[in-house]
Amino acid sequence: MRALLHSLFLLAAACLVAGLYGALHNQVSYTVSPDYFHAFKFRQFSIADGLQNRLGASWVGWQASWWMGLVIGVPILLVTRFAPGRSHRNSLFVRAAVIVVFTALVIGAGGLFRALFFVDQGHLPVWVFAFTPDDPVAMARAGELHNATYLGGLVGLACALVYAASVVRRLRRNYRNDGAHREADLGSAEIR
Repeated sequence: MRALLHSLFLLAAACLVAGLYGALHNQVSYTVSPDYFHAFKFRQFSIADGLQNRLGASWVGWQASWWMGLVIGVPILLVTRFAPGRSHRNSLFVRAAVIVVFTALVIGAGGLFRALFFVDQGHLPVWVFAFTPDDPVAMARAGELHNATYLGGLVGLACALVYAASVVRRLRRNYRNDGAHREADLGSAEIR
């Protein structure tokens, strides 16, 4: 029961981090294109007129990303649970989560960088034309940032799982070897 509660706590923490990441991320998106929110996201998330500002953008970010804590947290939890010892499991879960956040941040920034230099009036994605933004180029750039960040989260998850699995394998091998050495030491002590 205690292990289940601990796992639920880690998943709740992952959801909190993912939601806060989304809320902060949308502050950058809102700076790039308020239109992205006014023409698209505020309607999509049924944000009240009085909240159609930066606060509303943060609320959209929270709603759009808290659940990624489950998508990312559950696989990491499943891999890290095989690490010997709770302290190893906890620190490995946190390190894997940091890998995901860092990767999402880097790939998202790369997506924004790419959009700033390569998205212009002549290179707009088709989805922008479904809306009537004042600045379709800025809206497309904000969309690129969002898409790149989700991609970064998935790439980060893959990297985190590979990292966590390799650490678990190493820790288990070390524990197995330490146990074998302890048994050998006990056997030699009995012979003496």
